[in-house]
Amino acid sequence: MSQTRIKICGITNPLDAISAVDAGADALGLVFYAPSPRAVSLEQAQEIVATVPPFVQIVALFVNERAEQVQHILDKLPLHTLQFHGDEDAQYCEQFKRPYLKAIRVRSGMDLRAACEPYRKANGILLDSWQEGVPGGTGQVFDWSQARQEFSRPVVLAGGLNADNVAQGMALLRPAAVDISGGVEQSPGRKDANKMEQFIAAVRAADQHLKV
Repeated sequence: MSQTRIKICGITNPLDAISAVDAGADALGLVFYAPSPRAVSLEQAQEIVATVPPFVQIVALFVNERAEQVQHILDKLPLHTLQFHGDEDAQYCEQFKRPYLKAIRVRSGMDLRAACEPYRKANGILLDSWQEGVPGGTGQVFDWSQARQEFSRPVVLAGGLNADNVAQGMALLRPAAVDISGGVEQSPGRKDANKMEQFIAAVRAADQHLKV
């Protein structure tokens, strides 16, 4: 089993970016969705990216954004991956010719396999919690038993994760990566360095346990 990748999402300032990297994060998420308390402007994003060392991935999150605006951000930032959290179809996601993740918000009774099927060219499927009118960052855990199946793409587990429950989610679903935002915050948009360290340590400990 390879080491589980870790993304810290909702980074809003250079200091939190540095703390996340120092704690061992593999990727940082920048939110380009104005209603979110974790949203960043292009100028803020450029300041953050300037602090990130080589081999740490930068992921840009969008929600039903105009294609022209996504392309504008791509032209201005050295992004590795796009993450789509709205109702974007596969054709929309693929037009940018860039690795992407498609978020699927899991709700009771849904056909999860069918929801994921159109995105066969995605680098991964991010499974998050469904909440009416909220595209992500709910802080709620979905019913992980719904996702105990084979998917056409690697799975990124998100939604209500923290240092106490991530090992259980990893044991059940064996995701390729985990994605956390609110679970390592002191307040919306402000990360807690100790929580990030504890979360990443919990993931690495789970990795070791699952190798046995």
